[in-house]
Parts: sequence; C-alpha cells; structure tokens
Amino acid sequence: MQPTIRFDEIGLWSEVKLAILRDYATEYSKILSAQRNPRLRHVYIDAFAGAGIHLSRASREFVPGSPLNALAVEPPFSEYHLIDIDSAKTEQLREMIGERPDVVVHQGDCNRILLEKVFPRVEYRQYARALCILDPYGLHLQWSVIEAAGQTNAMDIFLNFPVADMNRNVLWQNPDGVDRGDLRRMTDFWGDESWRKIAYSTEGNLFGIEEKVSNEEVAEAFRKRLHEVAGFQRVPDPMPMRNSKGAIIYYLFFASQKDTAEKIVRHIFKKYGSSGGGR
Repeated sequence: MQPTIRFDEIGLWSEVKLAILRDYATEYSKILSAQRNPRLRHVYIDAFAGAGIHLSRASREFVPGSPLNALAVEPPFSEYHLIDIDSAKTEQLREMIGERPDVVVHQGDCNRILLEKVFPRVEYRQYARALCILDPYGLHLQWSVIEAAGQTNAMDIFLNFPVADMNRNVLWQNPDGVDRGDLRRMTDFWGDESWRKIAYSTEGNLFGIEEKVSNEEVAEAFRKRLHEVAGFQRVPDPMPMRNSKGAIIYYLFFASQKDTAEKIVRHIFKKYGSSGGGR
C-alpha cells in the first residue's frame, strides 16, 4: 500500500513501546474475554492514535502502530475508539480499517472527546472495562482525563510522561524565563501547580538556591499522584524510555486497579527493559 500521508518516523524506544502495548493488550483481552460471571464488555481506547503506521528510523520499514496492533489482538476487544486531532491521520486510519461496526475513529481534541463521548461508555456498574492508551506527543494531555480514568475504577492505562518536553520547555534551571503558555501546559498535565514545589529543591545547596531535581524524582512524584489523587490502586515504577544516546525521552507509566494487571506489566517491563533504553 502506498502511503497517502507522511508517516511519523519512530526510534527504537517507540518500537519497544509498541511491543509492550501489544503484549499487554493481548493478555488483557484474553483475560476479559474469558470472564463469564458476569460477562464483561472490554473497550480499547487510543487517545493519540496517529495514522496507524509508522516508519522505523532504524530499518526504514513500515511498523504497525498501536491501533493496528490492537485490532489484530485475538480474541478481539468488544469495541475500539481511536482518536487523533490530525484529520489527515484519522482519514488514513479509516481508509486502512474500512467499515467496521466495532471501530469508531474520532477526529478532534482527545481531552474533550474522551470525557464527553468515550469514557461515559465505560461504566463499572454496566460491566464495561477498558484499556486506555494515553501517548501524547508532548504536554498535550490534561490531568482531568487521567483522573477521570482512575475514577471509573474500570480502566487500565498506559501513559507517556513526556519528561523531555518538560525539561526542554518548562523545567529550566532558572524558571523565570519560561513561556506562560508552557507553564499552563505543565499545570494542565499535572493537574495543579504542586509540580513547582516538587521540581525544585534547595536541599544540598549551601546557598539556599533552588535547583531542579532529577527526572527520577519528578517521575516518582507523579507516580504517587496517580495513586493518591487519580485513585489507581496499582501503579508500578514506570519504564524509562531512552534514545540511542541513553537520554530519557519519556517514562512509560502503567496504572490499574488490579493486582494481576500490575504483575503482568512488571513481567512485560522486565522482558523489554534491556532494549527499551536504546542501549
């Protein structure tokens, strides 16, 4: 198939992420499809679905994206909701998938679409469950979505915590010069301005000057927030995704209400841990 749009190029870390999502989606669908008393309707949600196919930076070959991987899972999910703000990408998705009554492709801002159209379809009391992929291109996700997912008590999520975007645009050594729009994006992602106290510390500085804390400390604070504020009962340590030079591009978080889900993800993270860093 000849591409009708320019596909995103992805590095090794993204290929590893796609493998992690594929492996978990497979196990998740097996478990929920086998549930009989009561029967459960399980939904796949991809908030930044893209065009469905990527171009590998390493091999120069086309790589199926998370939506196509999810659609290939057996047994299948009950329904699929694929979202992207880029109309060219959603048109490409529709072209590749064709007419399927179990697939809905949404074009627009996922922060609105998830809260207004998709999450209301996943009600715990109606025996609905969901696997939700929140893989923003940067600080383009709002905390209200993350918290709403946790409050359903019915969703497992994978979340891209874009620490490279944070460091490049917000978490400067001297934050006074940061653009107000970037500060607002950070606050929207975090949910409030508590990140300001977390990201900077005077500890260890003889002159009492605030300095930026490590990426690990920022990520750990967010992990606790997923548990304590969003209400996810199981939030294992995230997997750092590194580029070919070893720099952390983002942390891949997983959050769930179920102990079994956490055990599966820990196993998958361990399986791919040596390759996910691009080392």
